[in-house]
Amino acid sequence: MSLIIVDESYCKGCGLCVDACPEGIVALADDRINEKGYHPAILTNEAACTACSSCATMCPDVAITVVRSR
Repeated sequence: MSLIIVDESYCKGCGLCVDACPEGIVALADDRINEKGYHPAILTNEAACTACSSCATMCPDVAITVVRSR
C-alpha cells in the first residue's frame, strides 16, 4: 500500500493534484479548512494509490510527500 502525506500548512487547495491523479483518488476536503482558509487535498483511497507521484509533481507548493511501501 502506498499513500500521500499532505502538509496542510502549505496546501492552498488549488486542485492541481486532483486533476493530475490518474486514479482519481485525490480530492479537496469538503469537511475542513486549513489555517489559511483553504480546503486541503486528501487521499480518498489508500489501497488504490500507485505512488506514481503525479500529485506531488504538480503541487506548486511542495505540500505533498509520496510514501511508497515495499
